[in-house]
Amino acid sequence: MTTGVVFSPVYYRHNPGKGHPESARRLRTIVRELKKSKLQGVGNWRFVEPEKARLTDVELVHGIEYIEFVESVCRLGGEPLDAEGDTVACQESFEVALYAVGGILKAVNLVMEEKFENAFALVRPPGHHAGKYLACGFCIFNNIAIAAKHLLKKFRLQKVLILDVDAHHGNGTQEIFYETNKVLYVSLHEDPRVFPRKGFIGEIGEGKGLGYNVNIPLPFRTSDPIYLEAISEIAEPIIRKYKPQFMLVSAGFDGHYTDPVGDLFLSALCYQQVYEKIVSLASEICEGRLVSVLEGGYSLNFVGKMAVATVAEMSGTPYYVEDKIPTTEKCTEKQGEKVIKEVKQVQKAFWNI
Repeated sequence: MTTGVVFSPVYYRHNPGKGHPESARRLRTIVRELKKSKLQGVGNWRFVEPEKARLTDVELVHGIEYIEFVESVCRLGGEPLDAEGDTVACQESFEVALYAVGGILKAVNLVMEEKFENAFALVRPPGHHAGKYLACGFCIFNNIAIAAKHLLKKFRLQKVLILDVDAHHGNGTQEIFYETNKVLYVSLHEDPRVFPRKGFIGEIGEGKGLGYNVNIPLPFRTSDPIYLEAISEIAEPIIRKYKPQFMLVSAGFDGHYTDPVGDLFLSALCYQQVYEKIVSLASEICEGRLVSVLEGGYSLNFVGKMAVATVAEMSGTPYYVEDKIPTTEKCTEKQGEKVIKEVKQVQKAFWNI
């Protein structure tokens, strides 16, 4: 297995301000961990330089008025792009965001052209909260949604999976593909009532997209066993039934128990097991065609280790990540089991699970 890791120091130039969790430090930590890990020197993965996306690429998802708004804000020195003040642009953010889009497009092209079996786009700013016409949750352009549209348009694929394992629901991605059956969106995330107020069990798509939107909103402090059960009992069987031609993964690492932004209670070992399942599914269903893109993950002590474990699983390289497995309260486990049961009940109308 060969894995391309798309990265450039240009991603460090997006600066949302002092104290902001989505800082360049998180990506520096990942790159440093990759370079010093036992994966370094192993020949089945390598860094790849991204290319800058064109405006027409971004327009696959976003309205030109929104794109021009972001560009003008950055040209004037930058400021918050959203009403909450979370998604902050600096003078260089527009260009960096174009490189983030270009990074995932490079990853997708490399896999489709069979230059790599799979790829991990280590880009920022992240993207899955960004809607067609708005910034949200640290996200400016929806990188993974643009990649899916690119696969549908350039390579004429008919079935693309987006699996979202970020701690927070990808409300932007859901909105963009809510009425199509050409993209199956499956998201495991924490209770979305606080943020982003989308991602509930009953949000199942509309029109041609009815049944192609799968939300698994888990209770706060959900730990490894329930999360892995949700993957095995819901995500895996639905993905097998859908038989995507390409798998895209929103790779958030903010479900870790030390993360300052997420409220799940997962271990680094859980993420490794999740990626073991993802790589196996891709190999089984779509000739290994898989691209992950960095979303959240703000624990500087663990985000690097989890990213390295991901690259290790994707490239078939042995790697042991050391971490404790936290336990959660019985009531949280029961709530999690209840959610899994409710999701299965809703999704049985569309999928034989």
